Amino acid sequence: MPLLDSVSSSITPIPSNRLWLRSEFIGIQVIAKDSGRRLGLVGEMVVDVDRREVVALGLRDNVLTRLLPGIPRWMLLNEIRQVGDVVLVDSSNAVAEAFNPDRYSRLINCQVITESGEQLGRVLGFSFDVETGELVSLIIAALGVPVLANGVLSTWELGAAEIVSSGPDRIIVYEGAEDKLQQVSSGLLEKLGIGGESWERQEQQAYGAVIPVENQLTSGDTTAEERRQQESFPGARTINQGQPQDDQEEEPELYDMDDHLDSEDSHQAARAQRLHAEDPW
Repeated sequence: MPLLDSVSSSITPIPSNRLWLRSEFIGIQVIAKDSGRRLGLVGEMVVDVDRREVVALGLRDNVLTRLLPGIPRWMLLNEIRQVGDVVLVDSSNAVAEAFNPDRYSRLINCQVITESGEQLGRVLGFSFDVETGELVSLIIAALGVPVLANGVLSTWELGAAEIVSSGPDRIIVYEGAEDKLQQVSSGLLEKLGIGGESWERQEQQAYGAVIPVENQLTSGDTTAEERRQQESFPGARTINQGQPQDDQEEEPELYDMDDHLDSEDSHQAARAQRLHAEDPW
């Protein structure tokens, strides 16, 4: 049950019997101790995000109505006296008729985003101290659909102390909170390449960090290594990457046998003319 080493935001260890996951609490029967009356099943929970505290439980009549839309009966968390296979309260009066859940958040499926705008996923669940209501951590996945939690979605945990603020469907966490995510489970979708970390982070890991525009080379620019080679060997020529190497080299002159023979005949004719001039006979 405890996921972050049973440590709350106050760095005080929470006993394991007090630390519960939302998913473990949903579906538990609520029983009144004085009469033994069954008040319903826990169908949902609401959280005061600003105070990081679970406030109340929504009770439904049975499992079927828990999955159907409708208004549940609400019970404040501090009415709980004992939790085990069932939740025990003092009496049927524990149900708060005038409670207004609209002031609070259900957290489920809220988008989790850092102050710098990086999306971390959606809230799939949370852990809390059943005695004090203290919200301990958020359980995050690619999709905020609790029915896909078991073996389908990969899940990560983030301490509730990282929460900065919240909106109707968004949780803002501190910049750098992505480095504090702890993977809880690996699901089927992640093994198929879906539902892992955010796509932006996956692409950065796959292809490396993007080079800033001001550091990118334009066409014709040389790298520091090429400039160093040119300084070491002033006479060497650098071949442009945009041109084939064959275009940069001068083609060697071909030896023409006909030109050689013509030159040789001319040389012999000139030599015979000189000999005739010196000795006409």
